[in-house]
Parts: sequence; structure tokens; C-alpha cells
Amino acid sequence: MLAATALALAAALLHAAWNLLIKTADDRDLAAWGQFVFGAAALAPVLAFTGLPALRALPFLGVSAIVHVFYVRALVAAYRHGDFSLAYPLARGGGALVAALLGLVALGDGLSAGGWIALVVVSAGLASLVRRGAPRAEIGFALLTALLIGTYTVIDASGARHTDNGFAYGVALTAMSGVALSVMYLRQGRGPAFVASVRSGWPRHLVSGICLATAYSLVLVAMRFASVAYVATLRESSVVLGAGLGWLVLHERLGRRRLVSAVVVTAGLVGLIVAQV
Repeated sequence: MLAATALALAAALLHAAWNLLIKTADDRDLAAWGQFVFGAAALAPVLAFTGLPALRALPFLGVSAIVHVFYVRALVAAYRHGDFSLAYPLARGGGALVAALLGLVALGDGLSAGGWIALVVVSAGLASLVRRGAPRAEIGFALLTALLIGTYTVIDASGARHTDNGFAYGVALTAMSGVALSVMYLRQGRGPAFVASVRSGWPRHLVSGICLATAYSLVLVAMRFASVAYVATLRESSVVLGAGLGWLVLHERLGRRRLVSAVVVTAGLVGLIVAQV
């Protein structure tokens, strides 16, 4: 459990970093596309040491790659319509709750009574972020993103448990998602724009891609040792980092509501660790 905790917390830091890079990109669609392509290319050599995922994991990889296409579109739309410090915590925190519930139903993964209480505290803290008068599009796309996050998390948790190496599964998923996104964007005629973005902004694609592929691969390794609910919720410590980065880097207004929410979420996450470790 301690190993899963460390892996999930490391993933949270990397996750907040790549989401910030997407939010600050001039063209978020191209940035999202680039991070999957570059992330897969950068980490592909790792497969020479870990080996490929088992063939029985292939159906999970295929379905998850398709879900990731919709997830990327919803995430980009959420960032287009809302503040990073609101859209990111709402999407990620909601995703943890959906993953926990789906994990219980589909995989039989559960938490202790104290763990479920901590999850409710985290969810309440995130719900408090929703302010009166917030644009419906901002909330709607963030919640759609949360639903898709919970869906692919459970699919991938099951897939990672059908192979010997969760990290290899994560790298393979990044590659397959990159292929799926490439098909979609090329059909939309965005190939020339992507080539131009690579020439001028390849360092951003590379850094965000490495952060994305590494973060999710660590999460999938952790889910081999702990429940989906535990890892998915703990990973969302990134929402506290996201709120802080939105304030420090993007100069978004933190405000009393978001500060209190961050404190509540942090308390819930600490409670989760104490209840489960």
C-alpha cells in the first residue's frame, strides 16, 4: 500500500504539470495531440526492457484509446470555457468519484468505511468549487470529462491487471491513443497545423508528453497493488496543485472559496491515506 501511495502522489505532480501545459498552449487541440505522440515516442524504448503488454490486454487498450479521444476533446473544451483552477479540480475530482463507484461495481474494488468517508469529504470539497453564475458550458464539459476519466480509469485498471507490467500497459495506451487522435485530427485536416506546431513548439510537446505517459503509467502500476478507488482518489491530490498553479502561474483569482476547498480536499486525502495504509 505504501508503494501505491508513493506512485499515486508522484503521478499527481506530473499530472498537474501536463495539464498546465495544455491550458497555457495557444492551440490546446494540437497540444493534446502532440503530448500523446511525443509521450509515446519518448517512452517507447522502455518497452525494450519491460516487454509488450500481454495480448489479453489488447481489447482493454483498444476500448480505452477510443474513450481517450472523447476525453481529450472534452478536456480541451473544459479549458476553453473555464478557469484552469476550476475546470481542472472539478474534472479530476469528479473522475475519482466516478472511478471509485465504477471500480466497486465492475471490479469489486472497495474501500474501508473510513476510506469512503474520506472520499465523500474530497468530493464535497470539490463540489464547493462550483460558484453561482458559473457558465453552464464550463461546468458541463468539466463533468463530462470527469465521467470519461472514471470510465477509462476502470477499463485500464482491469487491463493492467490482465498483463504482467502496468507501466508497459500505460506506454502502449499512450501510443494507441496517439494513433486514434492522429486519425481524428488528420481527418479534420489539421495535419499541416500540427507539423507547424511541432517545428515551433516541440519542447512543450515533449515535456508534457513525458509527464502524461509517465504519470498514467505510474497510476496503472499502483492499481496492481491497491484498489481503483484508493489510487484514483489519491491521484487527485493534483487538484490542490492545479488550483495553486492556476493562481501562481496563470494569475487566476484563488479566492476564499477555492482556498477552503483546497484545504478540505487535502484533509480528505490525508484521511484516506490514514484509513487505508
